[in-house]
Amino acid sequence: MSKTETIAFISTREKTRPVSFLEAMEKGLAPDGGLYVPDRWPDLTDPFWKNIQGKSLQEIGLLLSRTFIPEVAARELQPLVEDALSFEAPLVHLHDDRYILELFHGPTLAFKDFGARFMARMMSYQARRKGEQMVILVATSGDTGSAVGRAFEGVEGVDVCLLYPSGKVSKLQEQQLTTIGGNVTALEVEGTFDDCQKMVKEAFLDEELRKDITLSSANSINIARLLPQMFYYAAALAQLEEKSPVHFCVPSGNFGNLTAGMMAGKTGMPAGQFVAGTNVNDVVPLFLEEGDFVPRPSRATISSAMDVGNPSNLERIRALYPGMATLKQHLWAASFDDDQTRDAIREVYSNYDYLLDPHTAVGYLAARQYKDERKGDRDPVIILSTAHPAKFGDIIEPVIGRPVTMPDRLAESLRREKKSIGMKAEYPAFEAFLKESYGS
Repeated sequence: MSKTETIAFISTREKTRPVSFLEAMEKGLAPDGGLYVPDRWPDLTDPFWKNIQGKSLQEIGLLLSRTFIPEVAARELQPLVEDALSFEAPLVHLHDDRYILELFHGPTLAFKDFGARFMARMMSYQARRKGEQMVILVATSGDTGSAVGRAFEGVEGVDVCLLYPSGKVSKLQEQQLTTIGGNVTALEVEGTFDDCQKMVKEAFLDEELRKDITLSSANSINIARLLPQMFYYAAALAQLEEKSPVHFCVPSGNFGNLTAGMMAGKTGMPAGQFVAGTNVNDVVPLFLEEGDFVPRPSRATISSAMDVGNPSNLERIRALYPGMATLKQHLWAASFDDDQTRDAIREVYSNYDYLLDPHTAVGYLAARQYKDERKGDRDPVIILSTAHPAKFGDIIEPVIGRPVTMPDRLAESLRREKKSIGMKAEYPAFEAFLKESYGS
C-alpha cells in the first residue's frame, strides 16, 4: 500500500479530521461524539483471504496490524502482537454444519482477553513514546473489566478505572475485576451498565477534564479493541477445511464483537450472513424488524454481559452498512429469554457432551433459528463462544445436574480480597473522583 493509500481513521459522524490509529486509540471517542472507523477498506481478498488456511493467529494478527497501523514499524509491531496473542482460539466441530470458536483460553477465560491484551501493549507503547501518564476508563457488564484490568496490571504509564453495575455481574466476574489493585481501580456504580457507559462517554466529552487528564477507553467504543477481534475471525477460517462462505453467529450485547467481524468482511473475508443473538434486551432485533432504533433501560438476565439497552457499536454497524436494506443483507438478529437459554445449555450438553456458557447458548439458539428458517442453506455456521462455562457455574450447575470444573486461575480469584469504591450513577461524582485521583 503506497503512502497515498495509507489508512486513517474518521468519526462515524464525519465532523472531525482524520487521525492515525494511535491517535484514534488514545482519544477513544471522536471529538464529535462519534466512533472511529477506517476511512477506507483495503481489499485483502488476494492473497490474504484466498490463502488463509493454515495461517497461525500470530501471522494473521501481524498482517492485519501492519495494514491498519502503518505508523508503527513492523519490527516494533511483531513483538507486541506475539506477546498479546500468547494463546489460541480453537475451532470445535459441534455437529453437522455447526462449529464453536472457543475464545476463552486467555488469562481471564473470556474473549475480551484478545482485545485487552493487544490494547494494553499498544497503549504502553504510546505512553512510553509520548512520555505521559494515561488513564483508561472502562464501563463493564462483566468480562471486559477483568480482561482489561489483568491486561493492564502493572503496565508502565497507564492507570485503569473500571466502572461496573453493583449487583449486576456474576460473583466470579466481580471477584476477577475487583481484586487486581495497584494501577487498577474498580468503581461499583449504583445503576446499570448503561449508566456506567454513559458516565464514561460524558467524561470523554468533558473538554475541561481532558485538559487536565489524558483519558482513553478500553471499551469496544475504542477501535484498538476491535482491530484484534478481527484476528480470530480469520483464525477460524484458517482452521476450517470447507471453502464455501461461512456464517458467523455472535452472542451480542454492546455489539463490538460482531462489528469486528463485519470490519473483517469489508476487507474481503468470505462471510455469508452475520447472525446476532441477543437476550431479552432486544433493541437491535426490533430495530431490524421495525426500522426505528429505540434504546431503553437494560433488563437483568442470566447472560449478564449482554444486558445492554443502548449498544454503542450499532453506530459503527450503521456506518459500515448505511441504509436499512443494505444492513439487512448482512445482519440478521433474534432474541431469546432465560428459559430458552437454560434449555439450550441442557440440550447441547445432553446431545453433544459440550458445555455452553449462557452467552454462547444464546448464540447457539440464534444459529439454530437462522438455519431453521433457511432449510436449503448448507453453509457452515461458526458460533463465537465468548466465555468459559465455569465463570457461570451457579447458573449452569442446576441445569445440567453436576458441578462445573473450575480452572485454578478462577478459583484463586475467589480467595482474594474485594477492593471497590462505591459510587452513585451521577457524572458529577465520577468527575470529582477522576480529578481527585488522577488530576495534576
